[in-house]
Amino acid sequence: MKSADVTLVPMKKDDREQFILDNQRAFKFGAVEEFGMRDNHFEEDGEIISRKTIEASIDDEGAETYRIVESGKNVGGVILKIDADTRRGELVLFFVAPQEHSRGVGFAAWQEIEKLHPETKVWETCTPYFDKRNLHFYINKCGFHAVEFCCAFHHDPRGTDECSDGEENDGMFRFEKVMM
Repeated sequence: MKSADVTLVPMKKDDREQFILDNQRAFKFGAVEEFGMRDNHFEEDGEIISRKTIEASIDDEGAETYRIVESGKNVGGVILKIDADTRRGELVLFFVAPQEHSRGVGFAAWQEIEKLHPETKVWETCTPYFDKRNLHFYINKCGFHAVEFCCAFHHDPRGTDECSDGEENDGMFRFEKVMM
């Protein structure tokens, strides 16, 4: 089913707390769906992604934080970083509320991101190895390609360790999409 009327709206300051909670809920959904509560991928207090990680992403210089809105309702969120010099964009965090999955919301939001930054020539993001829904979305829906698998045997060769820091992010795929 195709989603209707999806837009990106800059996150308001008074929505920050709910944005963080919604992000944690969405990330936790994928891990619990795959592993149940026995999963050991949690960063803090039973969360796949920590409050500290989300806040650092929001507060990072140059970060753009948006709510994904469908028909006036918050249904997800995204944090972007764009390097104007290299024309590279990073999809830092991207989430859709679990109850909105499989309706085209994520793909419609991705199309809005592309429209928002047509100057971006290469997009990059990371996702954990176990989240089949994300792997399908990035590769089959959005046209990304897996370019690296970061794990205990291979850490980010750029030295940034954005994809893997040894333990908490072990087992991450790094994706790129080259725009035509």
